[in-house]
Amino acid sequence: MARKIHVTRPTKIELTRLKRRLKLASRIQKIVKDRLSILIMEFLQTVRECASIKENLLGQYDQAFRSLLVTEGYHGRALVLQEILLARMPFEVQYLSRNVAGVRVPLFELQEIEQEKLQTELSGCSSAMCEKTGRLSRKCLETIVDLSERQKTLELLGSEINKVKRINNALEYVIIPGLEETIKYLTMKFEERDREEADRLKRVKLLIEGRQAYAY
Repeated sequence: MARKIHVTRPTKIELTRLKRRLKLASRIQKIVKDRLSILIMEFLQTVRECASIKENLLGQYDQAFRSLLVTEGYHGRALVLQEILLARMPFEVQYLSRNVAGVRVPLFELQEIEQEKLQTELSGCSSAMCEKTGRLSRKCLETIVDLSERQKTLELLGSEINKVKRINNALEYVIIPGLEETIKYLTMKFEERDREEADRLKRVKLLIEGRQAYAY
């Protein structure tokens, strides 16, 4: 059973104020439910995107690893390992954001590096196999950045969904039922008071009429 809201002075003005609060709370709950639906839809969409990106990343890892094995077989493991340690792939990730139902979620963008600054090729391995391995490695890096963006989005959306759910539950199971119960209680109380007042006035009227009749 819902608990009544404490009312300091149970008056009809207070009853009117409570009815306004109930109307406002109902409107807020509708807005909260709509926002929760949008957040959940976005969350599920992001989950599907994460699963697709992870599957794609595993395929890219496999291609890059196979290319690396072929390169090692052609140039020798020692030379390839040495050049991997010396190779550089300068990059930076730019942080942007977008708004999803009031939540700022990230947009990670891997900045394009000028060709002369990008040293993914192995200096001692100038074959097409080395270049292919470098390209596949960069592709893996881009996908990792993309996956990081989705995973951070999931974290933020999940946290916000929990907050909105708590607000919705408070409105649905505590605030609105409490207002309804209090309004019902005050309405019945005032109706009973009005009936008693009407009966009292009726008795007074009859008493006055009786005294007037006796006077004549």
